[in-house]
Amino acid sequence: MHVALAGPQDAPALVLLHGWPQHWYLWRNVIPAVAGRYRVIAPDLRGFGWTDAPPGGYRKERMASDVLALLDALGVQRAQLVGHDWGGWIGFLLALRAPERFERYLALNIPPPFMPPRTDPVGAAQAALRIWYQVMLAGPVGAVGMRHGLIDVVWRSALRDPDAMDAATRASFTDAFREPARARASQLLYREFLLRELLPAMAGRYRSTRLTVPTYLLFGEEDDAVDPGVLDGAEAFCDDLTIELVPGVGHFIVDERPDLVVERIGTFLG
Repeated sequence: MHVALAGPQDAPALVLLHGWPQHWYLWRNVIPAVAGRYRVIAPDLRGFGWTDAPPGGYRKERMASDVLALLDALGVQRAQLVGHDWGGWIGFLLALRAPERFERYLALNIPPPFMPPRTDPVGAAQAALRIWYQVMLAGPVGAVGMRHGLIDVVWRSALRDPDAMDAATRASFTDAFREPARARASQLLYREFLLRELLPAMAGRYRSTRLTVPTYLLFGEEDDAVDPGVLDGAEAFCDDLTIELVPGVGHFIVDERPDLVVERIGTFLG
């Protein structure tokens, strides 16, 4: 497991978890601003960046176990936690499973796993349209598509500020998927979710476990992938949840508003 480290080793630990299709470099504009007061730990999740891309193990519970094993290996017993996209989903699973390991949690453009089922046909159809790219990635040609421009289509549709990520930065993320094993890893990541994780979550798999870790959900409200409506009612399953919707910002909030992410790390995590 590859991990980027910054800051004093004896400082409070801050874990940063990226999502798809990125790796630790998602935090390029955040780490310099927070490394003076935190021991920053920014891993590449299984199948991403420079971490191994094995042929299995892409259920998000398993990937959460990877993060806990990393903290054990680094001797970190308790940390602050920030997660975006799949890193955010995994962050919620970590906070539910091992609340004693995390002081506070800042989640970025990811819904809690308490999502209610969409009962209205229009809402269900709109939700299905939002995950078109997930269906393509999980399908038979998903791995091939990642090596032939599918990720660039996602960038163009999801970034509200196209200047937030220049060509070299995009390439730093997408070039990794030229390796067939990594393209396959993303395919399996979405296949596991759509076939084995989504319906159990909607059926209430996580609603019986209360979220006790104080959590702040920062959400760009122009997210093409996730409807902010799925956040409705999440507070009922949490002891301490604050939701902030950010107008004019899409899914990749860390790239578009790193200043805001840094500010919320300071005000919420301390």
